[in-house]
Amino acid sequence: MSIAAAAAAQQGHMHASAEKVLRMTSTVAAMTPTVDVTNVNPNAREAKYAVRGEIVAKAYEYAADIASGKGSNLPFDRVVYCNIGNPQQLGQKPVSFFRQVLALCDYPDVLDNPKVEELYPADAVARARRYLAAIPGGVGAYSQSKGVALLRQEVAAAIEKRDGHPCSPDDLFLTDGASPTCHYLMKTLLRNKSDGVLTPMPQYPLYSATLELYDGSLVPYYLAEEKGWGMDVNHLKECVDKARAEGTVVRAMVVINPGNPTGQVLDEADQRAVVQFCKQENLLLVADEVYQDNVYREGKKFTSFKKIVRDLGSEYADFPLISMHSVSKGFYGECGRRAGYMEVIGINDEVKDIFLKLASVSLCSNISGQICMALVMNPPKPGEPSYELYEREKNDVLGSLKRRAVRLTSALDSLDGVSCNPAEGALYAFPRLYLPDKFCAEAKKIGREPDMHYCMKMLDATGVVTVPGSGFGQVPGTHHFRTTFLPSEQDIETVITNITTFHNNLMKEYS
Repeated sequence: MSIAAAAAAQQGHMHASAEKVLRMTSTVAAMTPTVDVTNVNPNAREAKYAVRGEIVAKAYEYAADIASGKGSNLPFDRVVYCNIGNPQQLGQKPVSFFRQVLALCDYPDVLDNPKVEELYPADAVARARRYLAAIPGGVGAYSQSKGVALLRQEVAAAIEKRDGHPCSPDDLFLTDGASPTCHYLMKTLLRNKSDGVLTPMPQYPLYSATLELYDGSLVPYYLAEEKGWGMDVNHLKECVDKARAEGTVVRAMVVINPGNPTGQVLDEADQRAVVQFCKQENLLLVADEVYQDNVYREGKKFTSFKKIVRDLGSEYADFPLISMHSVSKGFYGECGRRAGYMEVIGINDEVKDIFLKLASVSLCSNISGQICMALVMNPPKPGEPSYELYEREKNDVLGSLKRRAVRLTSALDSLDGVSCNPAEGALYAFPRLYLPDKFCAEAKKIGREPDMHYCMKMLDATGVVTVPGSGFGQVPGTHHFRTTFLPSEQDIETVITNITTFHNNLMKEYS
């Protein structure tokens, strides 16, 4: 064979081998999905968010069956979503002034109508015009990544009035709800699994979920249920010392005030103790204050951690604090607007620039939400045309929420095998369950936490959607569930009756 022929044969052999390898590789590739649960980010796979989980998925199935006429065999004729603080879904009316301004900003042609002040209050018209003049392109355009300058100025002025201390618009970020604050914080703070955040138990599961997503460690501290979900600085110290001894670098402490899911409202003395503890331990304090307008207990009031820090004087001038608020709760309940703010103090400009970079990745928060946040913080004032209606709507909602809170927590606390602290604030009751051993054994047998099993059975029997306490974190060996008291005053009575009947039947069956 000539050299040329040999070379050609060798080349042919190589091509054949390459084609065979390619066929084998293609076969393997065809057998392996491009993306499946085994090859995604494990942090995303393992993260859990209890308020939207298996129970809610089952509730949606029931609701779809009822809507399509296939639910005649169910023991209830409607699904009641008490799993999440979503006020308007359960019938709470929006604040008229807020919606009027938002409507005018969404459709500014109405402002050119010579009869516009016959259709809308004069102060709503003036507010919409002022906002639109400050937003080039209107609500359909991007704004600065921190938010519209005028709207941040209004929020800053309101914070300054609330706390009695200066607030700079430069320290504010207008966000799509309070949740982005948590994401910005975790993305920036957590370097690896050895970084941890001191987090209340029970907690809003946004914190545990983002800690998992960004590969950090949750350092739990337990609220004292027997003391009205109070906080003990000695316990905080023990938790931090234990975490550090195990190699965790504790970077920050989260406080939710008023509490979610627990409903407690901190006294100023407890808040000062927390601030002093964080300074002593060199921790960033993260203040989740989205329920600041929801305080019901006589003798209780909301005080921001910003005010506590500033009241402590010059020694705390550089104390690091991130505070957050939202339009989703309060008496306004504009959850779908996705709006909030983050105030950052005591943190150097280089770190603030990182927060700005993260905000810039999303360009800006939605403009209608930014407007809504400014409206929440800067509502109608005495003497303005909309003031009386605004005050009446606010007081009607908050008065009704207080009555519902008392009614629900009292009813739950009266049940055999249940104890429930009063809800001092927020939108939830978090009763403790003392479940029969037989029931707990059944739950274990099917691989469920007992309170998860309880909530699923409650849904199956009543159509009431709640969240098991195991999704929020709780003292080991205890069981709870969270329910809102957002159904209307008429509907809350039906909810109470259905839960009572279900619980009594369960206790009798498994005793």
